[in-house]
Amino acid sequence: MLLDTASLYFRAYFGVPDTVRAPDGTPVNAVRGLLDFIARLVQDRHPDQLVACMDFDWRPQWRVELIPSYKAHRVAEEAQEDPDTEEIPDALSPQVPVIDEVLDALGIARVGAAGYEADDVIGTLTARATGPVDVVTGDRDLFQLVDDARAVRVLYPVKGVGNLDIYDGAALREKYGVDGAGYVDLALMRGDPSDGLPGVRGVGEKTAAKLLTEYGDLAGIVAAVGDPTSRITPAQRKRFEEARPYLAVAPKVVRVADDVELPAFDPALPTAPRDPAALEKLAERWGLGGSLSRLLSTLAA
Repeated sequence: MLLDTASLYFRAYFGVPDTVRAPDGTPVNAVRGLLDFIARLVQDRHPDQLVACMDFDWRPQWRVELIPSYKAHRVAEEAQEDPDTEEIPDALSPQVPVIDEVLDALGIARVGAAGYEADDVIGTLTARATGPVDVVTGDRDLFQLVDDARAVRVLYPVKGVGNLDIYDGAALREKYGVDGAGYVDLALMRGDPSDGLPGVRGVGEKTAAKLLTEYGDLAGIVAAVGDPTSRITPAQRKRFEEARPYLAVAPKVVRVADDVELPAFDPALPTAPRDPAALEKLAERWGLGGSLSRLLSTLAA
C-alpha cells in the first residue's frame, strides 16, 4: 500500500474540525486525522507493506521549465520570489513536521526524493513492485498507474477513507473511457487548472476519450491532425495545431517518473513502534490520544 501522504493529510485537515487540538491549543486535526486514516486502511485492507510517500519537492524545477504555469497559482502570494514555497493553510503547516516525527517513531516507512513529488515516488515503487499494489490518493493523476496485469489499483477517498472508490481497469474505462496507460493522454488534453495545465482548448474528457478510442494515443491523434484526409474536424484540427508546443512537453510533465533514485527503507508494516519512548513523548506533547491508540491496536492485531 502506497500513501500519497500530502493528499491524505490535506484531506484530514479539511475533514477533521480544527477544534481537535494539542494540550497547548495547537491544532492537530491533520495529524490525528491521518493516523485515523492509516488505522482504517490497515484494518480494512490488511497490507503487509505500507509506505508513506512524501513530496520532497512539490513543484520540481524540471517540470516548471517545461510548463512554467505548472502549479504556479499554488505558490504563496507572499513568497512569489521563492518558487519553492507552497501555499499551505497556516494551521496545517506546523502539523507537517509532527506527522513526520510520528510516522518515524511508529516505524512506518516515509520515503521521498529530492527534486521529485510523491507521485514520482509512488510511480517508482509501483514499477519496482513484484506483487499487488494499492495506491491511496485523492489525486486523479495517479489513475495512470492502474494496471490490471500487474494488479495495481487506486483507492480514491470519497469521504474520509471509510468510503473509497476502487479504480481498476474496468472502473477506469467505465468512468473515463480509457485504461491506465491512456489516462496520461486524456489528462494532458483535458488539462487541469489545479495543476496549472492548460490542456487543449475545447477538448474535455469525453472528446479526449473519443479521440483516443479512434486514434489510439496522443501520437495517433497528432498524426491525424496533420493528415488532411483524417476525420478530425476543422475546429479540432485548429485547436490541436495551436496546442502543439504544449503537447510536445506535456507528456513528460504529466507522466509520473518511474525511475527515481530512492534511499534504502523497510516497507514492512510494523506491529509495534520503532521508538516507543519518542512516540510516548509525541503523544503527550500533541495530545494524540485515541487516534494513536487505535492505530497502535490495529498494527498490533
